[in-house]
Amino acid sequence: MIDQLLAMTRYPHVALLIETASIHARHILRGIARYLNAHEPWSLFVLEYSGVEESLPRWLRNWRGDGLICRLGLTPRLIEHLRQQKVPAVNLDDFHSNPWLPLIRSDDAAIGRLAAEHLRQRCFRHFAFCGFRELEWSRQRREGFRNALKSGEIFCGAYESAWDSWRSRSWEREQEDIEHWLGSLPKPVGVLACNDGRGRHVVDACRRANLAVPEEVAVIGVDDDALLCELCNPPLSSVITSAERIGYEAAALLDRLMEGGQPPLRQKLIPPLGVRTRQSTDVLAVDDPEFTAAVRCIREHACRGIRVRDVLQQVPQSRTLLERKFRQYLGHSPQAEIRAVQLRRVQQLLAETHLPLHRIAALAGYKYVEYMSVAFKRATGQTPGDYRHHVQSASSFCARR
Repeated sequence: MIDQLLAMTRYPHVALLIETASIHARHILRGIARYLNAHEPWSLFVLEYSGVEESLPRWLRNWRGDGLICRLGLTPRLIEHLRQQKVPAVNLDDFHSNPWLPLIRSDDAAIGRLAAEHLRQRCFRHFAFCGFRELEWSRQRREGFRNALKSGEIFCGAYESAWDSWRSRSWEREQEDIEHWLGSLPKPVGVLACNDGRGRHVVDACRRANLAVPEEVAVIGVDDDALLCELCNPPLSSVITSAERIGYEAAALLDRLMEGGQPPLRQKLIPPLGVRTRQSTDVLAVDDPEFTAAVRCIREHACRGIRVRDVLQQVPQSRTLLERKFRQYLGHSPQAEIRAVQLRRVQQLLAETHLPLHRIAALAGYKYVEYMSVAFKRATGQTPGDYRHHVQSASSFCARR
């Protein structure tokens, strides 16, 4: 009987055209795997490659599969083949889009905004960008970064070369150009690199130019590829993308399409999760020891419920002078900085744990959970519960604590 049931079972045949070379793509695959662990399995064909294939893969020409998730190799010929065969497909391609295919990808403008806020918290007032000129995702990260700057903050320009410039010119020439560009920037300066690989280029060029990282040039990348980040000297801070959520939602959407449904949106942008701070941005870009000590005191102890008077006991000075310095360097009061540190801690705990709200309130330095909820909604426009649901999504991407 069991053998007969197994023989009658036909799992959907799904192809994954997703490279395995980058950490972002591997996390996408992990998200797909997590979806399948909680739903009916698929019979999978995984095309393991790292580049873009210009021609239609031979195996695909006569393939009669049920669905496809594509990140690379999305050529006009492949799109036309999928349309003719009426194969449901989900596009995850950062390089190309097509109005016929639903697209799920990172919110690149939000990545840029998050990087700007990270550098702003470290009191930088000069900002620059290093990316690739012909790539739309790099451009959107640059524009999100630039548009997030406030009054008094200066965008000092961008260095952008071709994505495959290493094919046509030497590595040494490329690094020399980045080195010269960095030397022309005012110091200190915070630099967003479009991804961790580009961040490694910038950190290496700083070393060649004898520019101190992070004191003169603070560098932040994107993707949080731990291996690439740790290969940098000093280790690279990085924006954490929600790649697993992209994979999970792509799998859920493909399931819906294979059952005859329609995509609710033609494009869905997935916001980043946060920033992994490493040594490349672990600095305050202010030559004021008392102010720096006050900021560090707040950031280390805000979640223990400290107040401004406690800061003044640790860093003796007049409250008026402390207020003036905070508004000069950060644009807000010491009390606002305490609230901001608490808010970031609440966001982290909501995203990464399943702790109850009263426990989160205690860990973030709030005496009453009701006050935390009111303050959180005032700052974010969402209740803590709504924020947690939005960030964690249906698949519980973050590990339970």
